[in-house]
Amino acid sequence: MANSNSNKSVVPEAKEALNKFKYEVASEVGVNLKQGYNGDLSSKDAGRIGGNMVKKMIQQAENNMR
Repeated sequence: MANSNSNKSVVPEAKEALNKFKYEVASEVGVNLKQGYNGDLSSKDAGRIGGNMVKKMIQQAENNMR
């Protein structure tokens, strides 16, 4: 069985778009992200950002299936 790394980008060209998307979602949920290191970000805020990113990506995929 192949060992997969979940941090490895399947489409490296999408990295910039996902980073921009992350900042947009953070702004929408009221989390102030700064460029670069955000190690002081709480787990709760990081989860809100990631969770909302996934929610929006699922909504987009569902809309594309119609």
